[in-house]
Amino acid sequence: MEPRPATSVQLTHPERLYWPDDHVSKQDLVDYYALAWLRMAPFIVNRPLALLRCPEGISGPRFFQKHAWKGLNPHIIEVADPEDEASAKFLKIEDFDGLAALVQSATLEIHPWGTTTDHWEKPDMIIMDLDPGEDVGWAAVIAAAQEIRERFATLGLASFVKTSGGKGLHVVASLKPDAEWPKIKDTAEAIAHAMSADSPDRYLSVASKAKRTGHIFIDYLRNGRSSTAVAPYSTRARPGATISMPIAWEELNDKIGPATFTVRNAATRLGSTNGDPWANFFEAASKLKT
Repeated sequence: MEPRPATSVQLTHPERLYWPDDHVSKQDLVDYYALAWLRMAPFIVNRPLALLRCPEGISGPRFFQKHAWKGLNPHIIEVADPEDEASAKFLKIEDFDGLAALVQSATLEIHPWGTTTDHWEKPDMIIMDLDPGEDVGWAAVIAAAQEIRERFATLGLASFVKTSGGKGLHVVASLKPDAEWPKIKDTAEAIAHAMSADSPDRYLSVASKAKRTGHIFIDYLRNGRSSTAVAPYSTRARPGATISMPIAWEELNDKIGPATFTVRNAATRLGSTNGDPWANFFEAASKLKT
């Protein structure tokens, strides 16, 4: 197992339960992220972040935060938006101290942009979020993920899959940072609309709650500038202390569900005997065909 990353961040009240029913504390969360750090870091470091903070744990008030708050830990760094430097600055982290500082500030979900601050206007991924209606079976969600994988392949893109930690799956294509935001969003939207047009009995490309029954919403809206999706390995502010866990395509079957992986069982998966199914994510990147 990889050595635990060092941190200079001191947790206050490390025993505080963020997931009371699951007995998962602030310290437990830092310990989990220490295990996940090397795999997780490329997906959260030097990326603008939206943070879901729950100061009293998942049963208390919650709010998304994209900008600084009073008493911001110095390891959470403010960064100006190059498109509007006069506006409120965004937040990023650069190291494990930053991640520990997010935990200290009761961040229970980390939602990064699909790009880094090195190339703000050129995303390095396309994210498709499969959001099934309550009555949709898991096999149908898997089939949708496989179809998106095939559609990405026709564009010359390698794709990767992860559980959402909620109800569905995320399929993420790896990109060389070349095309800009409008092109990325248009591509994602075209895939969603094509799936809905080809299989209107199974898929929706419009976020209509009224029509969600029996359908999977192909959410392409994660791909606009400043839009975000939950990070690989991030916890979710949901019962069970679930994790959005990267998996291999070969693992995608009825033995793994959207909420299978949790803070409590992640150590086994992140141990030395298990390979990282997203290890070559960035190496697999291609330019988006125009």
